[in-house]
Amino acid sequence: MTAVEQSILDAVRELERAVAAMSTSDPKPNLLPLFARIDELSRQLPPGTSSDLLHYLQRKSYQKVRLWLEGIDPEKGTCRR
Repeated sequence: MTAVEQSILDAVRELERAVAAMSTSDPKPNLLPLFARIDELSRQLPPGTSSDLLHYLQRKSYQKVRLWLEGIDPEKGTCRR
């Protein structure tokens, strides 16, 4: 994993934590800086970056971004049967 990919993973995890805290936070967290950070990091990805990862980032599919960066195939689901 590149340093930029690790930074994207960290930012996506931070976003997920902020979203999870929305129901109990007062005031509500401002998510816009997190979205902007992920977008900025995405622009720093080098040529040759996985087309799957780029697709998930362009579609704002942040859960799939996290799964992909964690080495889990986002298209297979998480059912363990």
